[in-house]
Amino acid sequence: MNGARGSQDGILRRDGRPSSSRRWLLLSPSRAAIPSGFGTIDNDSARRDKLLAEMQRFRGQIYLEDGAIRERQLADGRHRADEDERSWHLLAIDGSDRVCGCVRHHICPPNTSFSQLSIARSALAKSGEWGKKLEAAVESELELARRLDLPCVEIGGWALAPEIRGTAEGIRMALAMFSVSQELGGSVGMSTVTRRHCSASILRRIGGRSFEHGGEELPAYSDPQFECVMEFLRFYSWAPNPRYTVWIEAIREELRAIPVLAGGLKSEAEVPRADVSWPSVVASNATASA
Repeated sequence: MNGARGSQDGILRRDGRPSSSRRWLLLSPSRAAIPSGFGTIDNDSARRDKLLAEMQRFRGQIYLEDGAIRERQLADGRHRADEDERSWHLLAIDGSDRVCGCVRHHICPPNTSFSQLSIARSALAKSGEWGKKLEAAVESELELARRLDLPCVEIGGWALAPEIRGTAEGIRMALAMFSVSQELGGSVGMSTVTRRHCSASILRRIGGRSFEHGGEELPAYSDPQFECVMEFLRFYSWAPNPRYTVWIEAIREELRAIPVLAGGLKSEAEVPRADVSWPSVVASNATASA
């Protein structure tokens, strides 16, 4: 992403909806409960798996073009991640029925520790100067999630086709992660983000915050794997930038109408879902760092 300039096919109206031929789809995790607030459920798991594979090929192509990965890191052209099968994926589909944008929303199991997160595999986590500070900062966020009885969510797998970068659709894809989290009951989110295409600055604008330890912000760092400068950001589903609240609510309404491709369903009763009152969450988190 490289900003929010309007374009003919990416202009955002004041209600947060795009004037665009693109549409969205949600892929659910395998055997996930689908909240009643989401749109039409399609139980065609074969179609869901096909779209998941197409998304991985699209993501691999974008990352390869950006120089973030090497050809040897792809399998059948697909950029696979351990979390993919267990995550929600928001896909943007263009007028030719091709994936042109994606983002992953991975709900971590209860009592997840720092060492189990993808953030623990980062170069900064291995730093003698910053590794322990990063671990302490992340554990603080995990403790916040436990205190609020909310899941920790890792947001990743961002990829946008070049024609979407610089349009409002890119920002909509980012804002949708707040909308998805809210619709699922709320979360404490975290993400490793690149400065390429101004992605980190855009995510900060909508509500991303630096990790902190002892009042000190954790720095950006040069990642040798992705060959770019990366940052760690945290997100609270109840505390986006107020400027975007109307957009996020409009996207929530949109999520209630878009198709959800399911991969082997559980009944909703099998999977606990946080029942969160947003005002009480905000009050209970009033002392959390801003």
